[in-house]
Amino acid sequence: MGGHPCPSAARRRTGPQARRGTGAVEPWDPATPGWARRAPVADHTLGGGLIEDMHPLLLGPNQPPERFYLGGEKIARFRGLEGAEPRTPEDWIASVTTLFGEETLGLTRLPDREWLATAIARDPLAWLGPEHAGRFGDDPLLLVKLLDAGQRLPVHSHPGGDFARRHLGRPHGKAEAWLILEGGPIHLGFRDDLDRPTLDQWVRDQDVDSMLAALNEVQVSPGDTVFVPAGVPHAIGAGVFIIELQEPEDLSVLMEWTGFTADGATLGHLGLGFDLALSSVDRGATDTEPLIRRQAMAAPGSMLVPMADPFFRAEFVRVGIETGEGTGGGTVLEPGYSVLVVTDGDGTLAGSGQEAIPLRAGATVLVPHAAGSLTLTGRMDVVRCLPPAA
Repeated sequence: MGGHPCPSAARRRTGPQARRGTGAVEPWDPATPGWARRAPVADHTLGGGLIEDMHPLLLGPNQPPERFYLGGEKIARFRGLEGAEPRTPEDWIASVTTLFGEETLGLTRLPDREWLATAIARDPLAWLGPEHAGRFGDDPLLLVKLLDAGQRLPVHSHPGGDFARRHLGRPHGKAEAWLILEGGPIHLGFRDDLDRPTLDQWVRDQDVDSMLAALNEVQVSPGDTVFVPAGVPHAIGAGVFIIELQEPEDLSVLMEWTGFTADGATLGHLGLGFDLALSSVDRGATDTEPLIRRQAMAAPGSMLVPMADPFFRAEFVRVGIETGEGTGGGTVLEPGYSVLVVTDGDGTLAGSGQEAIPLRAGATVLVPHAAGSLTLTGRMDVVRCLPPAA
C-alpha cells in the first residue's frame, strides 16, 4: 500500500529525493524515526578501495506522521515500543524513497545524519555490490515497510513502470508484495472484466459498495504471501499486519476516499486528473491463485510467487530450530544488499571481525553488500528482503 495522499502531496517533487545530510551526530534512540545504530566492525575492501565501517545497521522506526488511515499500534507492539502516535500505520525501512510530493519525509537517515540515499549514491559498489551496481547503478530497487491496517484501506492501485516514466517522470512503477504477519480479509483485483465508464462512474459517485462487490475478497493467514502487480486494484482489510516489499516509489491512484482523511478528489490522481490516472488501472479479471503463496513461512526458502522475481525477492530463514544448530551453529548469509526483519525468537548477527548484533522479534537490519558474509545464530525466524537478482 503506502498511498501518497497527505496535506503536502499537492507539491510535486522537483529535485532528487535526497543528496545531502544535515546536522550533528547524536546518540541513537530506537524510538527516533529514521535512525540507525552502528555495530563496531573492521574495515572492508572492495575492488582495491578502502570501504570504511561497512557493517549491518540496526534500524529504528521511521513512521511518517498523520497518514490518511488508522494504524500503528501493531508496529509498536512488534518492535517492543510503548504505544504509537495516531495515524502512523507505516514504518518505512531502509528507505531511499520520499512520500509523494515531499522532499525528505520517508527517507532513512544513517547515524552520521546522512541520508541513506546519499550514501548509496556516493558508493554504490560498497552498498549494492558490483553486479547490482553494474546493472542498476545506485538504485537499490527496494523499499520495505511494516504496515498495520488499523482500518480497511481504501480501494486503490499503483501505476506500472511504463506509465510512471511516461506521465510522472519516475523511474519505477509500484508492484508490491505482502508477507502476512496477522491475517484477515483482503480485496485483490476485479472478479470480472470491468468497462471504463462503469469505473469512472463508481469513482465519481464514490460508490464503494459496488467497487468492493466487484473485487475478489480473499482471506489471508499468517505466513501467506501476496504479490500485487502494478495496476491491480486492491484494499487491505482491517486488522491485517504485513511486511511489505515494493518498488521504491510512493504512487497511488485512489478510487475510494469517503471516510478517510485524504482529499482524494484533489490528491488521488497523482496530479494527472482522473481521466488519465484511471487509465493505469487494470480493469481485467484477476485470478488471485497465481498471486498468493500459502504458508510461505512453513519452511526456509523463497517466499514469493515467481512473477515477483523481476521486482524483488524475499527469503524465509529459520535459525537453529529445524536445523538443530541452536546457538552453537548458525545460518550463513552470503554477501548482498538486504533488509532483515526478525519475526520471532532472538539471536545474533555477526560477520568476520564484527561484534555480534543482538536481535529479537521486531528488529530490522540493513545489510550493505560490503559487510560480507554474515552468520545468524540463536533460535529465530528472519525474513530476508532483497532487490531483484542482477
